[in-house]
Amino acid sequence: MLNYDIVVIGGGPAGMAAALKARECGVESILILERAESLGGILEQCIHTGFGLQYFGEELSGPEYADRFIKQVNEQKIEYKVDTMALQITDDNIVYAVNKTDGLLEIQAKAIILAMGCRERPRGALNIAGTRASGIMSAGTAQKYVNIDGYMPGKKVVILGSGDIGLIMARRMTLEGAKVECVCELMPYSSGLTRNIVQCLDDFNIPLYLSTTVVDIHGKDRVTGVTIASVDENRRPIPGTERYIECDTLLLSVGLIPENELTRAVGIDLDRVTSGAVVDEYRETNHKGVFACGNVLHVHDLVDFVTLESQTAGEGAARYVQGKKKDSDFITTKGVGAVRYIVPQKINLDNEGDVKLFFRVGNTFKNATVKVTCGDEVLISKKRPRLAPGEMENVIIKNSMLKSFAKDSVIEITVEA
Repeated sequence: MLNYDIVVIGGGPAGMAAALKARECGVESILILERAESLGGILEQCIHTGFGLQYFGEELSGPEYADRFIKQVNEQKIEYKVDTMALQITDDNIVYAVNKTDGLLEIQAKAIILAMGCRERPRGALNIAGTRASGIMSAGTAQKYVNIDGYMPGKKVVILGSGDIGLIMARRMTLEGAKVECVCELMPYSSGLTRNIVQCLDDFNIPLYLSTTVVDIHGKDRVTGVTIASVDENRRPIPGTERYIECDTLLLSVGLIPENELTRAVGIDLDRVTSGAVVDEYRETNHKGVFACGNVLHVHDLVDFVTLESQTAGEGAARYVQGKKKDSDFITTKGVGAVRYIVPQKINLDNEGDVKLFFRVGNTFKNATVKVTCGDEVLISKKRPRLAPGEMENVIIKNSMLKSFAKDSVIEITVEA
C-alpha cells in the first residue's frame, strides 16, 4: 500500500491549484491522479482566449493557462500519475485506482481532494424525437474533433443550448467555414456569459432563439435537418410554431453534470441543486478528510474562480493533515426565491477569517438588490446593475459577523427586483 498525506483526484486546473496550495501550506507528501494522458483537463482543447483575466491579469488560451500550473507542479516536484483511473474511496480514506503501468493501486491518504470536473449532458437525457443518425454530438465533443483531432463535424450546424461551450463552438465552427444556422435556448434567457453572446453570436450575426427547442431530428444515416418550436412558460412546445431547418449537424450544449460517482459511492451528502457535495468554507464534505472543489462541486463560469476555490480546498486539506482544523458548530446558508444555490452550504462558527459565499440566480435582473440576512438582521444590502444565471455572484461575510451568530443560525440570500 502507498501512503500519502493528500491524494488529489483530478489533474485539471482545480486539482493542480489545490495540490500547489497544499504544498505552499507545508504538505510534502502529495499525489495527483489524472485519468487522461496528461495534466491540464478540459483546458487542453479550449484553444480560445479569455482565461486568466481574473487570476493572472492577462488574457490566455486554455492550454496556456493550464501550462502555467503544469510547470509549477513540476517545479514543486509534486508527484502525479496520468492515465490513471480512481475506482473507489473507502470509509477510511483509502483510494483504489488503476493504470496499465502499476496495475491496481491501493493508496492510503490522510486527506483526499475531489477535483474530477464535470461532463456534458448527453442526448439520452433529452426527450427529442428522431433516429440515432450521425451528426448529433455534444459541443465539447465537436470542440475536441476540431481543436485536437483536426476534423470538421459538419458544414451546416444547429446548436441546442446557449451554455458557454455552445456559444464558443458557434464561433469556432464559423471560423472553420461551417454555416451555423442558429442557436436555440429552451429558457427565456441565455445560460452563457454576456461576453460570449456578444463575441461569439452577435459579432458573427448568428441568431439566438430564446424559449425555443428542437422537437424533432430528421435523417436516418446522417442528420438532414431539425424541427424547432417555441415553448410556453412550462417549457412545452407551442403547436403551430414549428419550423424546419436544414442542417447536417446538431450540437448539444444543454448543461454540465459534476462527475460525482465516487462522491456518491462513499456516502457524501450531495446538494440537490448543484449535484455536488455539501461543503463548509474550507470545502470539506461531511466525510472527514475529504474535500471537493472546482466543477465537481458546482459548475463555474470562469476557470479563474475554479483556481481560487481550489486553493481554498488545498489549504483546508493541509490544515486537516496538520491538525489545525477543529470540529465546531455550524451555521448554514440558504438561497431564497431567485437564488438557486449557495456554496459553501455551511460555515464553522470558529472560522478565523472572512467567508466568501458564491451563488447563482435563476433569472435575469436589472438594478436589483442583493440582501443577506440572518434572522431579522440585514447583514448586507447592495445594488447590482445586472444579475444573470450564467454569471456567478458572491458576497463576503466578515469574520466579525460570524462571531455574533448562534449555533444553527441560517444565513439567507435573496434578490429584490
